[in-house]
Amino acid sequence: MRHPPSIDAYGGGGFRVSGQRHEGSLLILDDAAQPWQATSLEALTPDHLAPVFAAGLGTVEFVLLGTGAVQALPPRSVRDALQRAGIGLEFMDTATGARMYNVLAAEGRRLAAALIAI
Repeated sequence: MRHPPSIDAYGGGGFRVSGQRHEGSLLILDDAAQPWQATSLEALTPDHLAPVFAAGLGTVEFVLLGTGAVQALPPRSVRDALQRAGIGLEFMDTATGARMYNVLAAEGRRLAAALIAI
């Protein structure tokens, strides 16, 4: 039975995930939370999502992208790379993304959460 981590809090430049503080941006993939090197939406490239592409469709149905303090359209290169890989994309501000991740993970959805720290 899956036990995805929960995002308990966000802000102050990081996240509290299942009771543990993670500084900086966060990637949750295959029920594991890990540091993510993305620091801003403007600097985001497909390379930032390399772990998602490596996991493939069997693990990831779509990426839930937290775009930072405000919702904004991700760079075209990122959108195109996900589309070529057959992986969906949902994007929203990071606060909404953190809350939405908890709901979707509890439903058993196969997603990657890529959240830029605020």
